[in-house]
Amino acid sequence: MKQFEVKAYGTEAAEASLKQLSIGRRAVTPKDVEIDILFCGVCHSDLHTARNDWGGTVYPTVPGHEIVGRVTQVGSEVTKFKAGDFAAVGCMVDSCRECASCKKDLEQYCIPGFTGTYNSPDKYSGGRTYGGYSEKIVVDEHFVLKVPGNLNLAATAPLLCAGITTWSPLKHWKAGKGSKVAVIGLGGLGHMAIKLAKGLGAEVTLFSRTQAKEKDALELGADAVVISTDNSQMKSVKGKFDLIIDTVPYVHDMNPYISTLNISGTLVLVGYLGGLDPFLETTPMIMGRKSVAGSVIGGIAETQEMLDFCGEHNIVSEIEMINIQDINEAYERMLKSDVRYRFVIDMASLKK
Repeated sequence: MKQFEVKAYGTEAAEASLKQLSIGRRAVTPKDVEIDILFCGVCHSDLHTARNDWGGTVYPTVPGHEIVGRVTQVGSEVTKFKAGDFAAVGCMVDSCRECASCKKDLEQYCIPGFTGTYNSPDKYSGGRTYGGYSEKIVVDEHFVLKVPGNLNLAATAPLLCAGITTWSPLKHWKAGKGSKVAVIGLGGLGHMAIKLAKGLGAEVTLFSRTQAKEKDALELGADAVVISTDNSQMKSVKGKFDLIIDTVPYVHDMNPYISTLNISGTLVLVGYLGGLDPFLETTPMIMGRKSVAGSVIGGIAETQEMLDFCGEHNIVSEIEMINIQDINEAYERMLKSDVRYRFVIDMASLKK
């Protein structure tokens, strides 16, 4: 298949820093949209992939799946986009489109597996997909999203992962007016969970281990902050919440939070992958029909719904803009949670 070369930033080994690379992008096919990337958010998944923390990284790898840009070219069969439009790409660039999940607009649960924006087998090139730390990307129209015209483009980028990762469970478990939602952890995911739950009309509480995040949480729209290390505060919210969005990305004890769920309430894990330690104590779950569940991103239709909602309510991420040349330092800062609340790369810096 015909390709053209673009500049990108990626790494050739788990222990190597990210640096400028040259990668191939496919020439536009009839259903493709070519996008000049303006901004790309920086997600923990980018770091995990670059450093092979999850295993399975094929090098060289180019991360980035929170992409906002301008359409530069469209294929002959494209109907939704034209050159000059602003467009976005999230965590997926393809799926089988035939399985039961895909037919229900649940491409994120594609049974054979969706094609990730980076480090997935690329059916076009025969190699791997490359992400948004690059000048351009070419994506099938079905997986390209429209950006509401009123939103700040740079601050929109993290909606494509942090936004949809929290929106999907909020919608699935029907958060809205009259519901009580809690959020565990105030980072890239947590701050979006607060904004979106509040936008949906829910009463929102942040669980935090210390009081350091209290002021920020209230400014973001939380109605209350509960210090999870304070037993009296935890007892005061026993049986309160219909839904808890758990954004913590490492092993932690979930048992104290189960007691704060209402009858039939659900705690949804969106941040952590792996075994539980300590084990879940099932007695309060059984005695209150309480659930612990998991959720990952959202389908394309749901992601567009989220972007449109954010346009209507003027919701975007809180960001710190960086140049691509500072990505390695940004990764180190991200490991220390030293970002409020999402790094976004100004991709114009790649052209320097």
